Amino acid sequence: MITVALPKGALLKDSIGLFKGVGLDFSAFLDSANRQLQIEDPTKTAKALLVRAQDVPVYVEYGQAQLGIVGYDVLREKGSQVASVVDLQFGGCRMSVAVKKSSPYSRPVQLPPHSRVASKFVHCASEYFESIDLPVEIIPLYGSVELGPITGMSEAIVDLVSTGRTLQENGLVEIEVLFQSTAQLIAHPLSYRLNSDGLNELIAQVRSQILVAV
Repeated sequence: MITVALPKGALLKDSIGLFKGVGLDFSAFLDSANRQLQIEDPTKTAKALLVRAQDVPVYVEYGQAQLGIVGYDVLREKGSQVASVVDLQFGGCRMSVAVKKSSPYSRPVQLPPHSRVASKFVHCASEYFESIDLPVEIIPLYGSVELGPITGMSEAIVDLVSTGRTLQENGLVEIEVLFQSTAQLIAHPLSYRLNSDGLNELIAQVRSQILVAV
């Protein structure tokens, strides 16, 4: 039986819809009265785990799930040893550097050396500023990182941006896009190579769903 790790939050509904299109029904997770974290598809051919998005690649890497759905941003941040097999083309957003609108800096390279940058994506932020050879202090925040520049704790933030409305309403503006992010179907590398439980056939069905949608 194939096990799929599904992410709580913004990607869940589309993820369930995707699997429903290939004959696997995990829609019980959308029932607000449901408290189960593991359910079986009615056909008894697969089961799904409901986990935090950041934990999806962990469950897949360690083999508790053969497949998972997670944003590219999480994959970049976690650096997990998993196979990214299909770009699912939903959940689009971008990783950006932002500052206060009143900031004198219009590009990240203009930030003074050793500036403070708030982010919940510590690895992505560090990797980017190393790539432009600018030493900064990354301040890990796991709530509303927009408060960093607002309170003066940081000169900039690195965060995911979807519509940009939250930045706008808090007086911030993007000055650089690090990368684009969409939902990815990931697989346990060994299970993928060995085609355990017909895994590759299911992946092919998912890929076909995406091609039809396009």
